[in-house]
Formats: sequence, C-alpha cells, structure tokens
Amino acid sequence: MPITGWAKMSRKVQTEKMERIDKILNHDLFVENMRKNEAAEADRSFCRHNMAHLLDVARIAMILNLEEGLAIQKDVVYATALLHDIGRHIQYENGTPHEQASAEIAPSILSDCGYDEKETDVIINAIRLHRTVKIAENHDLSGILYRADKASRACFACKAEKACDWKQDKKNFTIRY
Repeated sequence: MPITGWAKMSRKVQTEKMERIDKILNHDLFVENMRKNEAAEADRSFCRHNMAHLLDVARIAMILNLEEGLAIQKDVVYATALLHDIGRHIQYENGTPHEQASAEIAPSILSDCGYDEKETDVIINAIRLHRTVKIAENHDLSGILYRADKASRACFACKAEKACDWKQDKKNFTIRY
C-alpha cells in the first residue's frame, strides 16, 4: 500500500522533531546528570531513575497521550519524560526535591536542543508537578507524566518490593501499560 503525500510529510515532521530527542540524549548536561544519578543510586535496590525508567515513562505517557486524544507532540512527551528525574542526585546530595532540581536543569538542555520558550514552559511545568497528586487526572502533559511515572513501576516483579516505602495500595501488582 503506497504512502500518501500527507503521511510522508507527517512522518518526515515526526522524524525531524525526534532529532531533538537525540540531541537531548547526547547533551553534555544530560549525560553528566544521568551519570550522577547512576552513581547516587548505585546501592539502591529498587526503583532506580535510570534510562530504562525514563523510557518506560515516555512510552506509557505516549500511550496515554494517544488513548486520551491529547495530540501532544511525541518529542515533547519524550523530552518531558527524559528530563523529569534528571536532578534526582541533587535530592540525595542536599535534600532539594528532585522535581525542583530537574526543573532547574532542564531549560538549558531544552533550549540547546531546539525547544522554543512555549514548549519549554509546558515541559518544565509538567516536570515541576510530576509528584503532585492533584494533577493526576489532568488530561494534559502534567497529568500523563504523573500517571506514567507511577504506572512505570513493576512492583510485581521487584525483588526489593517488601523493603519499598511505597504504600501497598500504590504499588503496581498488575500490568496496565
């Protein structure tokens, strides 16, 4: 089946926009903070904030985005997910909430990678709110990031589940996404 002109153009636009994600992944500040997160969580037995977690969040957020018909650009969803925990090591170092630390680190990465001021504001707002329960049901980037972050945890398969400080009713014992 041949691809129509519109579909070709749409695919090209999506490919070009996902190039910004490649820029994030290779950005010195992103790489440095991911390395610091990894070092800070080297002895952590559960729920590491590594690339696997970030990609799980991104993919679940995309599923929610599609299911809810939100039409949020794919690269905006991925950028938000990739950067939402980037400052986690700072929370371990000095107690600054990681959503605040991440929201302070992310703007320069986003700017360097081609995100405009409006996109950056929406992404930073979602990062800042990703631990705020009251936005859980919002049908916007903040709401899907919150829900995807929580749904990404595979408690049913975690060897350290018994030691986890998450409340039992918040743990994921079934696969939803």
